[in-house]
Amino acid sequence: MKKRQLMRRKRVLVTGGAGFLGSFLCERLLALGNEVLCADNFFTGTRDNIAAILGNYRFELLRHDITFPLYVEVDEIYNLACPASPIHYQHDPVQTTKTSVHGAINMLGLAKRTGARILQASTSEIYGDPEIHPQNESYWGRVNPIGPRSCYDEGKRCAETLFFDYWRQHRLPIKVARIFNTYGPRMQPDDGRVVSNFVLQALRNQPITIYGDGQQTRSFCFVEDLIEGLIRLMDSPDDVTGPVNLGNPVEFRMLELAQMVIALTGSASKLEYSPLPQDDPRQRQPDIGLARQLLDWQPAVSLEEGLGRTIDYFRQQMDLGQIEG
Repeated sequence: MKKRQLMRRKRVLVTGGAGFLGSFLCERLLALGNEVLCADNFFTGTRDNIAAILGNYRFELLRHDITFPLYVEVDEIYNLACPASPIHYQHDPVQTTKTSVHGAINMLGLAKRTGARILQASTSEIYGDPEIHPQNESYWGRVNPIGPRSCYDEGKRCAETLFFDYWRQHRLPIKVARIFNTYGPRMQPDDGRVVSNFVLQALRNQPITIYGDGQQTRSFCFVEDLIEGLIRLMDSPDDVTGPVNLGNPVEFRMLELAQMVIALTGSASKLEYSPLPQDDPRQRQPDIGLARQLLDWQPAVSLEEGLGRTIDYFRQQMDLGQIEG
């Protein structure tokens, strides 16, 4: 990568670049000396997320919905565009599927025309409610194709199919990352994800909502670790296509997470139980052996440290009046 940068600065497109993950990726790519084109339709992304880099002369912002073709000249494409929280992707499920499928077709077509490498931000939802634990990349998944989460799960599965068909048919250099639960600053307060829910409820001393019995598990990866994994995957040799799991292999029960958030915030919140949502996976833990082997990557930030930084962010947003206290 360093040799390429010395020869010519790369021009990188990040779709969904004003979102939670996308904004951190744009910052990191700029820090590496690249030119960055951020495309976002601002359905879930915000200008606040990219405020710190709007003035950078190597950064360009384009309001664009990737369900429509995009005609630009780029060397690399990170396709992150798609609402990722159940509240947002279930708001307009047809559009969610279009974003995953039509968006993939449009971005793959752009990559084919320009000869760009392209990385698909896929998801652990590929595995559905898994029958094996932890989940490795060879597992095909257990997904309900007609449930309320299907627009996202099946949309992402179809996008992976398209990526590998372009690789087989056109020898397009592709990368597919299966992203597990990621958290950190800039998460949207209303996205319904467990970390943002718990942190805000704790900071407000409200009851913390536990769905089901709280024994279901997730594995939480801090955003900076995830971005490092994406960049290493993009910079890997052409024969490394993925899919590659990117996430933290340390598993936590929802009750453990709630107790940790209460302790870190010093909150007076109590636990409140609600029914488990339909098709909500009982367990989710990545096997990251492939990422360790191919990318020399594994998370470095512990859940306690990452939660502390996330809590500080939300507390600051509340102090500034950006979030209701």
